[in-house]
Amino acid sequence: MPKGGASNYGSQVIGEDSAQAEEGIGCCGYILMGLSYLLIIITFPISLCMCIKVVQEYERAVIFRLGRLLPGGAKGPGLFFIVPCLDSYTSVDLRTISFDVPPQEILSKDSVTVAVDAVVYYRISNATISVTNVEDAARSTKLLAATTLRNVLGTKDMAAILADREQISQMMQSSLDEATDPWGVKVERVEIKDVRLPVQLQRAMAAEAEASREARAKVIAAEGEMKASRALKEAADVMAESPSAIQLRYLQTLNTISAEKNSTIIFPLPIDFLKGFMDRGPQTSM
Repeated sequence: MPKGGASNYGSQVIGEDSAQAEEGIGCCGYILMGLSYLLIIITFPISLCMCIKVVQEYERAVIFRLGRLLPGGAKGPGLFFIVPCLDSYTSVDLRTISFDVPPQEILSKDSVTVAVDAVVYYRISNATISVTNVEDAARSTKLLAATTLRNVLGTKDMAAILADREQISQMMQSSLDEATDPWGVKVERVEIKDVRLPVQLQRAMAAEAEASREARAKVIAAEGEMKASRALKEAADVMAESPSAIQLRYLQTLNTISAEKNSTIIFPLPIDFLKGFMDRGPQTSM
């Protein structure tokens, strides 16, 4: 049955029952009704306190007369009239209601046990159906939300549960809205509040993430060393082409040192200057 079809069917059934309400009260019903109206007239205006009721802007009243639903649907907001001893009514709140789904221990698709809790926002879209088609719409919606949470998350693996919360919430909202439509309930929003993993699994995931970060850090450091060595090689090639560049670099280094440590002076000694002494050493030993 397509979405909305259940509500239409429920409305048709209720409409038929309402049309038969006056016809099916029987002879005793008419007698009781006449006595009730007579009692109202005799005790007027005191009886007005018992006959006139008020519901708020966000409420609707579903009235039953001798156990049968009155035609016209729910009454309100404002004043409405009932017959004492014959009529009973139920006030239905149309405001959005929220409740927490208790934490559910769920075995994911990849055999990982996680505890998940959620929050559900819903409202009564049809007051008459919510009273006549289900005993307790609020309690039934809460139980169905817990079951739906377990069913939806049982088809997901742990990575999907942690990453695709918005998609899971939309799936739950669609499933709950379709299931509660015959009850006159509209599920507006579902949110996954928290996903709690076992402590051992948290430690394993933390160790894995730390190892991955260390591996990336080493790769980045190696790439930096490689780029630095290439830059030094290019600089050395440029200096080798121009001997005066080494002298300029020496003067620049002295300028930097003198600005920070005035008592320290460095005189570079070229390696070529020491080659003569290194060559004389073997000759002297011979």
